[in-house]
Amino acid sequence: MRFFIDTANLEEIRKAKGYGLIDGVTTNPSLFARESQDWRKLAEAICKEVDGPVSLEVIGTTAKEMVKEARDLIKYGPNVVVKIPMIMEGLAAIRELKAMDIPVNCTLIFTPMQALLAAKAGAAFVSPFVGRLDDILHTGLDAVADMVTIFDNYALDTEILVASVRNPLHIQEAALLGADVVTVPFKVLERIAKHPLTDLGLAAFLKDWEKAPGAKAAKKAAPAKRAAAKKAPAKKTAKK
Repeated sequence: MRFFIDTANLEEIRKAKGYGLIDGVTTNPSLFARESQDWRKLAEAICKEVDGPVSLEVIGTTAKEMVKEARDLIKYGPNVVVKIPMIMEGLAAIRELKAMDIPVNCTLIFTPMQALLAAKAGAAFVSPFVGRLDDILHTGLDAVADMVTIFDNYALDTEILVASVRNPLHIQEAALLGADVVTVPFKVLERIAKHPLTDLGLAAFLKDWEKAPGAKAAKKAAPAKRAAAKKAPAKKTAKK
């Protein structure tokens, strides 16, 4: 399963990239609104920062408006995937963009049938919003399970990109179900790696190491070796 980061914050993207944890980025108008930089410059910077897909969303609501915006959005980078909302006009736009070889992430999906329609129209990704379904007492991941079954039944190429992720359990369940991608806020991404037993185990190992014969001497010697290495003159390479 691939991990995308759901943010328009460059600092968060760079941190996640440094951890080697992200394969792409998803954005939306709300995420860009939280940032202070002009969204156009920010979109271009994000596309340069990551090699994987970067989802940029249209704001038009007619097929004509969406296609026009999509043609502008792809100018921000060769890795742009255009986010199109799951409405009838959106399906028309997806089909047209597919014919133009412009990849689409169909967003705001809440049912397996919406996902199937988007896939039939030619979307590269469908984004079920699991957290928002949970908010209204529906189990979002049940919808994902049905999508996985339907897509497998018909060998559809469209990838299921689980969105509106609120906690590590959403990610684990998405992986168990066989979702292709999960897009995760940075704060949730950090929480995946944490476990109290990991922290306790590490603290115990470090405490025990202090008691190991020679450990204190080795600890004192390490800074001295580093300082000596810095002071040592560089070796000259013999001229040929």
